[in-house]
Amino acid sequence: MISIRNYLRGFRDEERGSIAVETVLILPVLFWGYLSMFAIFDAYRQHSINQKAAYTIGDIISRETNPLDMAYLTGTREMLAYLTANDTYDVAVRVTSVTYDEDNDEYVKYWSEKKGWMPKLSNEAIQALRDDLPVMPDNETVIVVETFVKYDPPFNTGLQTREIHNFVFTRPRYAPQVLWNEPTTY
Repeated sequence: MISIRNYLRGFRDEERGSIAVETVLILPVLFWGYLSMFAIFDAYRQHSINQKAAYTIGDIISRETNPLDMAYLTGTREMLAYLTANDTYDVAVRVTSVTYDEDNDEYVKYWSEKKGWMPKLSNEAIQALRDDLPVMPDNETVIVVETFVKYDPPFNTGLQTREIHNFVFTRPRYAPQVLWNEPTTY
């Protein structure tokens, strides 16, 4: 019994190989921390890219003097997919023309169109966005561009799969309003 006790005491007091044991214990934590930092950085990078893409699309639409149609909206969705390096089915675009009615103190949509899984905006939904819309003079028009991109983190370190939503509004530049003109098919 004494020899077992002496053996265990000697094992406890032995310091050779402790660095190897510490390395085995801490290396997985360091590796997880590195992957987590990379995933968080990638999420911020993707948010930044998506925001820049939304501003680009808003700026392009604000310069249009011809009425937009579904082919134009399809092109903006493809451009969003290209700018964010995603597949077309992972992105959605919603464009809404909104004006301010000072007499009724409300925002009113002229038109709202979408390409992707998100629904078109109704006048009730526009009123719900009141705090997000700019202060405008009577009968002023803005183009609201919303982009939706599905984001899947590169590693499973705690970040969840999510949808990145950007909300951008731009005043039309060369015309008082950007129009929607979907051709009628017979």
